[in-house]
Amino acid sequence: MAAKTQTEENISVEELSKRFREYSIAEFFKKNRQMLGYSGKIRSLTTIVHEYVTNSLDACEDANTLPDIEVRISEENNHMIVSVGDNGTGIPRKNIGQALGQLLAGTKFAQRQQKRGQQGIGAAYATLFSQITTGKVTKFKTSVGNNKVVEGEVSVDVQKNEPVVNVTKEYDDHKYHGTFIEAEFSEVGYNKSEYGVYEYLRRTAVANPHAKLTLIEPSKEKIVFPRSIQEIPKKPKQVLSHPLGITTSDLIDMSKASEARKISSFFTNEFSRFSSDKVKEVESLCPGVDFNRHPKALTWQEAEKIVDAIQKIKWIAPESNVLVPIGEKQIAKSLKSILKPDEQKVIERSPKVFRGGVPFAVEVGIAYGGQSGVIMGDGTARKAEVMRFANRVPLLFDAGNCAITQAVKEIDWNRYQLKDWENQPLSIFVNFTSVHVPYTGAGKLAISAEEEIVSEIKLALMEAARSVSSYINSMRHAAEQEYRKSVFLRYVGEVSECLADITGEKEETIRKKLAALAKEKTTILLAGGDGDSDADDKDLDEMEKEVEKELEEER
Repeated sequence: MAAKTQTEENISVEELSKRFREYSIAEFFKKNRQMLGYSGKIRSLTTIVHEYVTNSLDACEDANTLPDIEVRISEENNHMIVSVGDNGTGIPRKNIGQALGQLLAGTKFAQRQQKRGQQGIGAAYATLFSQITTGKVTKFKTSVGNNKVVEGEVSVDVQKNEPVVNVTKEYDDHKYHGTFIEAEFSEVGYNKSEYGVYEYLRRTAVANPHAKLTLIEPSKEKIVFPRSIQEIPKKPKQVLSHPLGITTSDLIDMSKASEARKISSFFTNEFSRFSSDKVKEVESLCPGVDFNRHPKALTWQEAEKIVDAIQKIKWIAPESNVLVPIGEKQIAKSLKSILKPDEQKVIERSPKVFRGGVPFAVEVGIAYGGQSGVIMGDGTARKAEVMRFANRVPLLFDAGNCAITQAVKEIDWNRYQLKDWENQPLSIFVNFTSVHVPYTGAGKLAISAEEEIVSEIKLALMEAARSVSSYINSMRHAAEQEYRKSVFLRYVGEVSECLADITGEKEETIRKKLAALAKEKTTILLAGGDGDSDADDKDLDEMEKEVEKELEEER
């Protein structure tokens, strides 16, 4: 019998125990970078720029400042150096390491407030990605308050998921406000594809018309996306949890952290729409649960009863004034400035809720003609593009798994004069706004196809498409009539010559009358025609008869 190999030997409990160890979140994502969008050279570079730019936009709005953001990408020794500077709030000195070098640390995760970022992974992972692909630290310069500026370097201690910060300079500068980041990367690439940095910034400019974005490419070419409005969006408010969105686990966690002295005051203070009357109504459906007890004493079984009772009664919808959409006028200006379409329509839907208690709003724009759509490979035609956004942030990747894509595909575009819509000069803009965006993964690349979300997007798209359909139909009719007019005018010379021979009138006189009548009748058709070809033929016949009648009267 053959001896067992080392891998086939039985492992003792003691040996197995030695193999167990705790892994940090930094170690996990170091091995699973694709979960954060770092897969492929172009995609990875776009993800890096995305993380820096979204932080910059939030920082500028926190500072109540019109964003002025510059992205510079240069190439050196087959590495890409990315630098991003803004005019925002800067970073408090004690939080520099957390912001740039510690995963899952930040200000946004626990807030029920509309923000671009949510998890506190983005900029810190960019630091880590630079570190694991080039071995380099990330450089920073930031205002820290009291007119002071700090410069230094940051890296990540992967085993501990802790930042390593080295401050190299600190000085007074009352003129400098904002943050500047510079990092070096390998395993990334730059081009102008529909998934690259240029396209990401173009779409960011569309959804953020109050921002000025500047891109300096590796070729040194400077591209500026100017701001089209001078208004800073109002700051979104924080919102309390709505009862319908709560789970048993959530309720237990919140009750343990609550500073309220009674379960009843816990509900009225820490939930929206939970009045004293609602407390009594819920209490009446929960026999045996004492609402005068301390929230920390709430048991799992009692929490289950309360959640079950909450689902049985009627509630006022969550507050909607906590959402700050881009706005119909702002989107219209932005689309006109960047796409220069022949026709466009923007629809802003009223807020709704999903999962019972999370407020959201949908904005849709459809632009047709001009520079709408994307240029196809041969450069002679354009195809349609779907521009997806969540809280003003472009979503370039994983389109197939997104609620926006699903809604677009479920529309019967043939009804709106857009047969074979994917090959039309068409840009479809959809922005999803919420205090909580239900992303399908940690990379924040696609929105979960919740039924309420898909339905709202479809309704907005159909409303916008009807307006664009009317324009396309009128233009198509105009083109047909113009062609018919040109056919008629093509024979004016010959008809004039023949009628001159028959009637004895001057050929030039007849030519002018025919041309004038053709122009008059086709103008009427353009204004009021219905696109019926047979009717148009009859109108042209009538034109010829009127000319003959007028000439007969003159004779």
